[in-house]
Parts: sequence; structure tokens; C-alpha cells
Amino acid sequence: MTHSLKLTVVQSFNYIASDMNGERVLLCVDSGKYYNLGAIGTVIWDHMEKPVTVGSIVQSLLDQYEVDRPSCEAEVFAFLARLSEERLIRFGV
Repeated sequence: MTHSLKLTVVQSFNYIASDMNGERVLLCVDSGKYYNLGAIGTVIWDHMEKPVTVGSIVQSLLDQYEVDRPSCEAEVFAFLARLSEERLIRFGV
């Protein structure tokens, strides 16, 4: 995965989502695996309902939470890499 804030990302179609106490839980249809995205992961996930740049996600988190930009970018890219490995998101759409 290229680490560019201009990279576009969107949710894939191979999951079933549910809300559990404000956190998104996903079932990947292809693998049968469940994922709990946690509170911040849910915020990121919701941003990706439609194609969005990684930079927009990072800026939104910086606006909402007290976090420094380098840490935020690193965590967002790591989270997106995990979602990509599980084929829950698509890049460059």
C-alpha cells in the first residue's frame, strides 16, 4: 500500500455490518471472520462509506481528537493496511 494522503479509499461490498454500543462489528462474507473496529476504527469506517482520501480521514481525526499528525497518519495507515489485507476496503476508486 502506498502511503499517500491523496490515496482514495472506500468500503468493499463483502461484509455485513452491525452497531454494538457505538462500535462497528463486521462479518466478512468471503472469509466468515468477525471484526470489531473499536471506537476510532468505527469513525474511520464511517468516513469510507463513499470514496474519500486518506488525508480527509486524517484531518477529520485531527479535528476531533487530541493527537499529533505523525501519530495519527501512522495509525490510520496501519489500520487501513489491516482492513485491506482482509479485503474490507478498496483503494484508488
